[in-house]
Amino acid sequence: MANHKATQKDTRQAAKRRDRNRYYGKTTRNALNALREETNKTEAGKNLPSTIAMIDKLAKKGIIHKNKAANLKSGLVKKLNGLK
Repeated sequence: MANHKATQKDTRQAAKRRDRNRYYGKTTRNALNALREETNKTEAGKNLPSTIAMIDKLAKKGIIHKNKAANLKSGLVKKLNGLK
């Protein structure tokens, strides 16, 4: 454990950020999996904008890379367009 007050505070802040980022990432992954398992095109179309917004927020906050966000969104749209 660090001995300086500033380093101790930085450790606490990093732990809070890590927990928050893990929560956001897990929530988004759950939304992605639910959307991928969807077979009804209208339901998937309703859930797509909110899922894309979640992905964009992760990329904006630096939790995932912007190219990964683009790849995820592209895959979701391809999946949606392939549904009947």
